[in-house]
Amino acid sequence: MANAIFVLNGPNLNLLGTREPEVYGTETLEDLHARCDRKAHELGFVVDFRQSNAEGELVNWIQEARTDASGLIVNAGAFTHTSIAMLDALLACPVPIVEVHLSNIFTREPFRHRSYISQAAKGVICGFGGLGYELAIEALAAAISRAKAG
Repeated sequence: MANAIFVLNGPNLNLLGTREPEVYGTETLEDLHARCDRKAHELGFVVDFRQSNAEGELVNWIQEARTDASGLIVNAGAFTHTSIAMLDALLACPVPIVEVHLSNIFTREPFRHRSYISQAAKGVICGFGGLGYELAIEALAAAISRAKAG
């Protein structure tokens, strides 16, 4: 898919809107999908937006992004702090990657301060709720444009 940005969401993000709204806000995953579609369209991209509670499925999608995406946004949820498998897949992925978190992981429990995903990401956006996804799309669009020019 030309000019596709994959947006991959990890475990429990399907519960957005009802799960701990004081931490994650009241937007649903469908709301975030709509935000991403609008922002990507504005910048000349299309979004392939997915969510899974299964680590292996997320790894498969990251591998798919190697050939089918221009950029990749990952909100790995709890796998951020545990998944070396996802890190390895991301390190093998040649497209620019942005890590996103709705909450500021650095103001939460100490175990959330460690991200394996960050090691493969061009940048990390956290703490801005759904706006973080839009910021990630803008950052990827700029990185993809620079790479094409360059």
